[in-house]
Amino acid sequence: MLAVQSINQSGIPDKMWQPPFVVLETSMGEITVELYWKHAPQTCRNFAELVRRGGDPTGTGKGGVSIYGQTFKDEIHPELKHTGAGILSMANSGPDTNGSQFFITLAPTQWLDGKHAIFGRIHSGMNVVKRIGLVETDKNDRPVDDVKITRGKILKS
Repeated sequence: MLAVQSINQSGIPDKMWQPPFVVLETSMGEITVELYWKHAPQTCRNFAELVRRGGDPTGTGKGGVSIYGQTFKDEIHPELKHTGAGILSMANSGPDTNGSQFFITLAPTQWLDGKHAIFGRIHSGMNVVKRIGLVETDKNDRPVDDVKITRGKILKS
């Protein structure tokens, strides 16, 4: 079931729009993520809306601006930790520099706690995440063969 949303005049979805799950169809299989709206509502809204719009605003896979403008503030909560595989977190280049890039952990990464906003977890498809983590990479740690998110879907439940 697809979620229906209302959008305010700024183009940002209404605060009542909080789909709990997002499905990412990748070139290696499907991943369903659960979003942590209670802990990171702005981050979840940014992620879900970018998925609804078709993903990376630059179209390059390298990320770009958030739905709020260039960047937005961190929503870091001390009770959320990078304790293991399957944590959905924002990539950034320092405090309050969130845009459109995210990452999914493959193992505990406690050194990221307090530096990257956690906004969800893998609900299903962890086997796909693990396979993506095993792809061959070049000297710059980029996949030799492209791994792409080909489509995203917003789910109500």
